[in-house]
Amino acid sequence: MPGRLSNKNAIITGAAGGIGLETAILFLREGASVLMADVNSAALDRALSKAKEVVPGHVGRIEAKVVDVSAEADIQAVVQHLDSWGGVDVMFNNAGIQHLKDGDAEECSDPIWDLTMNINVKGVWYGSKHAVRSLRRHGKKTGSIINTASMVALVGAATPQVAYTASKGTVLALTRELAIVHAREGYRFNSLCPGPLNTPMLQDFLGDDKAKRFRREVHFPTGRFGEAIEQAQAVVFLASDESSFVNAADFVVDGGMTKAYVTPEGPSTVGPKNLGQ
Repeated sequence: MPGRLSNKNAIITGAAGGIGLETAILFLREGASVLMADVNSAALDRALSKAKEVVPGHVGRIEAKVVDVSAEADIQAVVQHLDSWGGVDVMFNNAGIQHLKDGDAEECSDPIWDLTMNINVKGVWYGSKHAVRSLRRHGKKTGSIINTASMVALVGAATPQVAYTASKGTVLALTRELAIVHAREGYRFNSLCPGPLNTPMLQDFLGDDKAKRFRREVHFPTGRFGEAIEQAQAVVFLASDESSFVNAADFVVDGGMTKAYVTPEGPSTVGPKNLGQ
């Protein structure tokens, strides 16, 4: 039985773990050919092996390439590599960082700001630009570009992370602009806005700082972090023809967090009484 992404060629950046890896696995299960891209060579090799292991007998091809999304030449090369596959149909610009030294207006240094913007914003811009070029080059009438933003671009974050939040707000604005500009060509652009997830990137950022963790968890309507697979399922929808009239959307998958204030029962694991412990 054909999958929802049969005959589609996809590039996923930040594919070595988290949302990227889970999306690669689901894309393969839905019949897509997938190129997994990441800057971490060792982690990417492990992710490629895992994807092949959990989706045996997949009909689409799968490859992995080491890519620095902040370097346009890397993005251009990986997109052009798909010319031999028939060009890009889906581009998931997912790679991003949340630096441990990000902070408030005083704490965030110029190098951290620039690094965050180069990866989180330029990476999305380069991926979008070269995806459009590939779609045009191959005369495609439809295409889906999905950019990972964040719920903090919509509501701000109680935990200081000005560079990250600003970068994700830029992703929303950039995605909306591209969606309108390229709509008549049949190329859709949508932003994925995850809530806090149980991924290594966020857990490393929160670390053992109970106060920082509490400022997140007190807002959870569901009482838990989200999981990467729950974001990947949304990406499959946005990549498929089922979302053919979804364009310029801030696609929020946050368990209701952006619509909540403070949950009545508070966080499930850390409360005010033991913040100092």
